[in-house]
Amino acid sequence: MPSNAAWLLSRVFKPAEAIGTATESATAGARDRGLKIGAALVDAVPVGQDSVEIRVKRAQEAAERAREAEERAVEAARESKALADHARQVSEDGRARMKDVERETNLYVERRLAEAQKDANEFVKRERQAAEADAEEQRREVQEEVDNEIDEAQRDAEESQRGAQEQVEDATEKLAEARRLAHEAAEAARAAADEANRQAQQLATQAEQQASDAEARVKATEGLGDDLATSAKQTARKLRDTTNGGLKSYSKPELVELAASIGINAPTTMTKPQLVGAITKASGRR
Repeated sequence: MPSNAAWLLSRVFKPAEAIGTATESATAGARDRGLKIGAALVDAVPVGQDSVEIRVKRAQEAAERAREAEERAVEAARESKALADHARQVSEDGRARMKDVERETNLYVERRLAEAQKDANEFVKRERQAAEADAEEQRREVQEEVDNEIDEAQRDAEESQRGAQEQVEDATEKLAEARRLAHEAAEAARAAADEANRQAQQLATQAEQQASDAEARVKATEGLGDDLATSAKQTARKLRDTTNGGLKSYSKPELVELAASIGINAPTTMTKPQLVGAITKASGRR
């Protein structure tokens, strides 16, 4: 059983390093786009439109927090993989030690038998029994020690895995918050665009140019929201693939929350298999 557990842990955490690289790349791209959009909005929004600038800044800060949460989740996954590798190594070392003890005790029994054979058959019988009892006791003690080491290593690996799962959930929540703030920023920018259009009707050519610029800011800000949503879906899908059991291991409330964070309409009337199918389909389509 310990060797099976070590093998399973190594299979679970094998793709952790590749996921960390993809997550860091996606987060960095979203952050750069957020900074560029924020700079464009600050330059283009008229005096008195501070609420738009503040909302854009909040969206950028939320994107940065989401990136940091992703990095912590990836680091936790890497630490879990290292502990799983250690558990597997402890198990292999224990089996090697048992083989050495088996070989040494067998030699010990044979030496005792050779010495006892010189005296008498009865003495050989007693010595054989005594030697086997000693060997069995030594094997038992070593086996107990090896089992304790394996159990401790497995507990450490399981604890690290739970920590990595908590980091995944935290990253998902922060990505959802970043998307919400980006949506609010887009709405504020659209309101500014509407105001610019109204003024454009009064100021002719100059106002038309302002309206065009405001519309461009709206599209850029909406693009930030779409990028954050895409990053949230991809990150949630990749990070959850590192946990034991995939989406099927989550409870129904957790699946409903995940579906909502990636834009899926998931009412409480849906069954758990339906939620898993909808999330898997949405992830593959995007």
